[in-house]
Amino acid sequence: MANAARVVVVGGGVNGLVAAFYIAKAGFAPLVLERRELVGGVAVTEEIHPGFRCPTLLHVAGPMLPQIVKDLQLEAVSPQKGNTGLVALHPDGRALRMYEDPRRAAAELAAFSAHDSMSYPQFHDCLKRLGAALAPLVSATPPDIDDLNIQDYLNFTRFALKFRGLDQKDAYRLIRWAPMPIADLAAEWFENELVRATVAAHGIFGSFAGPRSAGTSAGLLLHTAFAGDAVLVRGGVGAVSQTVAKAASAAGAQIRTNANVTHIRVKDGKAASVVLETGEEIVTNAVVSSADPRRTFLQLVDATDLDPTFLTKVRAYRAVGTVAKVNLALSGLPAFSALSKSSGELLGHIHIGPDTDYLERAFDAAKYGDFSPEPYMDISIPSVTDSSLAPNGSHVMSVHVQYAPYRLKNGNWNTRHDEFGDTVLNALASYAPNIRELIVHRQIITPLDMEQTYGLTGGHVFHGEHALDQLFAFRPFLGWAQYRTPITGLYLCGAGTHPGGGITGAPGANASREIIKDLKSRR
Repeated sequence: MANAARVVVVGGGVNGLVAAFYIAKAGFAPLVLERRELVGGVAVTEEIHPGFRCPTLLHVAGPMLPQIVKDLQLEAVSPQKGNTGLVALHPDGRALRMYEDPRRAAAELAAFSAHDSMSYPQFHDCLKRLGAALAPLVSATPPDIDDLNIQDYLNFTRFALKFRGLDQKDAYRLIRWAPMPIADLAAEWFENELVRATVAAHGIFGSFAGPRSAGTSAGLLLHTAFAGDAVLVRGGVGAVSQTVAKAASAAGAQIRTNANVTHIRVKDGKAASVVLETGEEIVTNAVVSSADPRRTFLQLVDATDLDPTFLTKVRAYRAVGTVAKVNLALSGLPAFSALSKSSGELLGHIHIGPDTDYLERAFDAAKYGDFSPEPYMDISIPSVTDSSLAPNGSHVMSVHVQYAPYRLKNGNWNTRHDEFGDTVLNALASYAPNIRELIVHRQIITPLDMEQTYGLTGGHVFHGEHALDQLFAFRPFLGWAQYRTPITGLYLCGAGTHPGGGITGAPGANASREIIKDLKSRR
């Protein structure tokens, strides 16, 4: 006999847990089913070697909307103290420190370019204004353009009022910037190549795109709409997931790990039950999938339950990853040529990608089916301020690497796994010459690993490209951006829905609002 649950949430990532929290608060007691042994999805802190714990996929959390932080009491999750923002390294031994305070960053920029030192505070303030105008869209349900309702008009009015609040120059900037290549936008404001590349990285992070790809400035604008910064968290990003899971449980959600959903059964056009890998079937009134859209519709649901036209949209959805991770257990702090030996220099992010040509060449390799010989890297050493992550005197290093395409033209990830790791270490050693002698253990996570271990179809950390044709009312598909699906009672709440990827919880919160509305209407 099948078990039963009023609402089943497939996947215990942050978005699934946030959705479960709000659904539980509304009185519907959801059951969360997580395929792995721990919750978190891309937001996990795991032991990579005995005594060494590291954020295995994404290494920053947020930015989270203030309402989500308040509702789930996430103030208890502390950002690492002393986070100084970002340090961009140049092969000639110079380092550019981009502090969170724009005036302090401008003072640092003076050593690189007087022009850029003057320009940066203006650029920062402009982004804040544009972000404030876009902010209402982040927490709004995207409209069905062909069937607008009263709430859609209200949401549009809120955005229109914010947009009207911009002066003419900023309004034109917002319209013009979104489709621009991020390299062109950076070049309009800055003259130093290291500064340009540091700005450009915000538009390509996690994407199958280079800085000269059209629409990459939209990635920067999306980030500014959250009106905050992604932060390194004490305990790693897994601490966020654990806190959200506790809040969901306290609200009345039940969470099961090692519960891999392999099938969503549909009866008479309605989601009727989920089937686990063990054969267990759980009957339900609603299924909320925090899995990516392609996994949900091409693997969990039978093709016969979906219209062929809709399936064509699913197959056209772009979710091919180009990100890999290299996590290192180290016996001591690496000595970067451009930085002093003080651990204070290593509190924030370390950016390796000295100019926009370098970033574009790194992407060129991926376009033709190979990983970059000189990759763009975003690095953190969280153990500098969080001693709980490594034994005394030791450290962990988290390295986000682009580009590493899901499909390799020559060989495959199983045969080229170690070659890729060596390539990353070679690039890293040119900035930190002693890195190899410090390595106790290295963990390499390829896009194939992300798919097989973490359930990310195509190995895409954001569940799909952050491109203009896959954002807002087009995420994941035009006509289906409201978290509902063609199957009654089946919903999406993952990063493949608006407002997209990252550890923000916003897709889960937005989806829960629509789900609760439907559940209440059926009472």
